Order: sequence, then C-alpha cells, then structure tokens
Amino acid sequence: MAYSYRLTLGQINAAAAQIDPVFLDTPQYINEPLSTVLGVRLVLKIETLNPIRCFKGRGADLLVAQLTDTARLICASAGNFGQAMAYACRKRGVALTVYASTTANPQKVERMRALGAEVVLHGHDFDAAKAEARRAAAAQGIRFVEDSRDLETVAGAATMGLELLTYPESLDALLIALGNGAMFNGVARVFKAYQPTVQMIAVQAIGAPAMIESYRTGTLYTTTTADTIADGIAVRVPVPEALADMHGLADETLLVQDATIITAMRLLHEHAGLVVEPSGAVGIAALLEHPARFAGQTVATIICGGNMNPAQMREWL
Repeated sequence: MAYSYRLTLGQINAAAAQIDPVFLDTPQYINEPLSTVLGVRLVLKIETLNPIRCFKGRGADLLVAQLTDTARLICASAGNFGQAMAYACRKRGVALTVYASTTANPQKVERMRALGAEVVLHGHDFDAAKAEARRAAAAQGIRFVEDSRDLETVAGAATMGLELLTYPESLDALLIALGNGAMFNGVARVFKAYQPTVQMIAVQAIGAPAMIESYRTGTLYTTTTADTIADGIAVRVPVPEALADMHGLADETLLVQDATIITAMRLLHEHAGLVVEPSGAVGIAALLEHPARFAGQTVATIICGGNMNPAQMREWL
C-alpha cells in the first residue's frame, strides 16, 4: 500500500543541515556487556550527551530557527521538550512560556526556568497542562507549539534516523519509545524509505497505552490516566496528526511494565555507565520482556533521555 506522508525526505535532509551541531552525530555503538545479558547484538544510540540531556533539542532547535517575526511562544511539556524549547528560544531571543503539570519532575521544571522559560504549573498530568496551554495561547493570540504535530519536531527527530543509516552493520530491528510520536515517526520515516526491511517497533509503557491502542484499533483512543513512571511518554490523549503519521511505519507495537523499565535502567547504568530516565529505557525493557522474539538479532534502541532528580536515581538505580 502506498502512503502519503506529511514529512518529506527532502525536509529531513534539510533539517540535518540546520540543527545546532551540539545535538547531532551522537554516539552509536555495540554495547557488548548488554548484548551478552540480553542475548542480542545491541546497538545503543546515546541522546543524553548534550545541553538538555535528551533528543528533543533537534526538533526544537529546527522549529525556532525557522521562525520569522515571532516574539513569544507557548508550549506544553513533561519537561524535556520544554527544556529543548527554552534552550532554542534563549539562543534566539524568543520569549517562551511552558505549561507543565503540578506533578512534573521538579528538576526538569527548575531546568526549564534556568534556561529562561516562564513555567506555569497546571493540572494533574501532561495532557491537562497541554489543554490549558492551548487555551491560553488562543486567548492571548500567541503561537502554540505542539510536539509531534508541528512538523519541525518530527523532522528534527528524523535526523537520528539519518545517522543510524550510517551504522556499518545491518540491523534487524529498531526499538523506539513512543510518546506523542515525533521520535518514532521521524526515525521510522527514514528507515522505511531507505532500509525498509528493518523492523520498526514502537514501545510504550503499559500504563500509558493511548498511542499504541489508537494505532491498533484505528480509532482515537484516550485514557483517563497515564499511570507510569515514564513521564516522558505518559500520554493520555494522542496527537491526531502523529497517529496518522504512524500508518505504514510501525511493523510492531509493544507495551512494557514499569518494573521491567526499572530493571532496564539498572542494566544500562551497570553495563553502559549511563543514567537513563524511564522513557529512555523502554527499548531495553522490550528486549527483557520478549527474549525469544529478538534472540540472536542485531537490534538498536535510542537512549532518548537522561533527566532524573536525585530521589529518582536513588530509588531506581
């Protein structure tokens, strides 16, 4: 079946030339100790070694760089996208207000403010904060930036796919965390165009399955709660445009338990020396929960974030 995609390959290639190099060409390598533990040949792509310790800087930098005559923006974030937007806006003199939930990671909130953003805490979770951000933007006549809907966020994430294409070994599968969808849709768009035999597998926490259930059922599936420690992918209400983008890109979808995510985080800390937040470890969690499915394969996963507060590190690592 032929699919019509919002994001073109030309846009992705152009993005790679526009994004701040501090976010690009991140490490990607075989981790031998983890490969032995997991029974696969495991390629890690590390997105935590940059000023905001997550992949979101790619899309945010691209979006803000392409603005013309915009003095202020509003967005919503669980913390990482807000940091990325704050970093990009500060660099270009654009005022930013970020809406986050009252339960947001305090360290992420503090970092957004340190980067110059005004942070408004509203609602019990990310989607409640996003609804208020959208309302406030409309009331004030300010542009509302939405991660995974605004195409620059997807194009920026897709540059990780371009980099993974250069890996010298053939991959059997790529396990990617699925939140609002920018990372999965961007990277999968690249691979389905250039290396379509690589299995693209979207991974979510079982306590926040809205995007995967929507994809599986073909309807917009919302939940009343997002019950997971993986705050970076804790979504109750899918982004319709991102859900549409997934069609033709996802070969498989997997849901993983929080307990397995914690085990994955500890393995990454022990065997790779990495401090990884829960959303960055779901690919490893999927390998732990489905050993027979991936046994002996060469698989890659993106370590997409490493922002945790000290209490979380003490509890989970």
